[in-house]
Amino acid sequence: MEKKLRVGILGATGMVGQRFVALLENHPWFEVVTVAASPRSAGKTYEAAVGSRWKMATPMPDAVRGLVVANVNEVDKVAESVDFVFSAVDMTKAEIKAIEEAYARTETPVVSNNSAHRWTPDVPMVVPEINTEHFEVIEAQKQRLGTSRGFIAVKPNCSIQSYTPCLAAWKEFGPKEVVVTTYQAISGAGKTFKDWPEMVENIIPYIGGEEEKSEQEPLRVLGKVENGEIVKAQLPKISCQCVRVPVLNGHTAAVFINFEKKPTKEQLIERLAGFKGFPQEAGLPSAPKQFVQYLADDDRPQVTLDVDYEHGMGVTIGRLREDAIYDFKFIGLSHNTVRGAAGGAVLCAETLTAKGFIGHK
Repeated sequence: MEKKLRVGILGATGMVGQRFVALLENHPWFEVVTVAASPRSAGKTYEAAVGSRWKMATPMPDAVRGLVVANVNEVDKVAESVDFVFSAVDMTKAEIKAIEEAYARTETPVVSNNSAHRWTPDVPMVVPEINTEHFEVIEAQKQRLGTSRGFIAVKPNCSIQSYTPCLAAWKEFGPKEVVVTTYQAISGAGKTFKDWPEMVENIIPYIGGEEEKSEQEPLRVLGKVENGEIVKAQLPKISCQCVRVPVLNGHTAAVFINFEKKPTKEQLIERLAGFKGFPQEAGLPSAPKQFVQYLADDDRPQVTLDVDYEHGMGVTIGRLREDAIYDFKFIGLSHNTVRGAAGGAVLCAETLTAKGFIGHK
């Protein structure tokens, strides 16, 4: 790309916004030119607005330190400075829906990390290796919004990333029943151990709204486009429990699964190793070369050893074995703020750019 696309980050001072900033440093296609946040941060430099709340392991990129934070509510002003925006705003669901549609109506594509539009029928919710064909629904969305280039696209919940790729890779065998328990890192709540000392040596067996998302969102990802809407898949039936654990980054899933056509363990591992999608075929900048890796060691995957696989953009599976009640069981691991949040949204934006949905204004 000869000239980089101008990017804005809505909600840039929060944890996911910070992850966007970190991931986009030196990106070959995208350049962060605008950071927007709440009115209380507006008018300050990004460095001053974030202050001691910078939560990334790497230093704040020099290119954004001096950017003056814009008021995210001044939609037209922000929109005129960018080609598209990433959304990580911290608002009510109704407010998020309204502000993301407002940006889209300025002819500014919105690639969102938020959940507000995940069930809007004509908004695609995409894991780029699995269901890029869902981006086709954008044309119907544009008709509804009355736009020529403005639209909203979202990525799914972070908790489903560690097992939904398996369901897609094993589609030919007909996954029909799935029981999942996710063990979710505290960064999924936008926290560090400094912010949340109660989580040290503790487990909380409840994360508000998470179980419903974990049961239903994979079905939308595995669904299809019909008459300008996404229609969710009927199978597999998924039951999930979500537990907050004392881990900084990395969501782990313990999964039990039944198939309509029972495969062998070797077939399942072979399908994981060969699973790829548009990001790999197109060589997108953030795409993992190998999306899913299978580790045969009995004690893998582990968060400390495997969460950063493929720079946090890959998924690690292990302990696949037959079960006494279900056909198989396995453990999955994904990085919740990289693949599960900002990184997944960046990969969506790269896919949308490669497919011609995002370009220069």
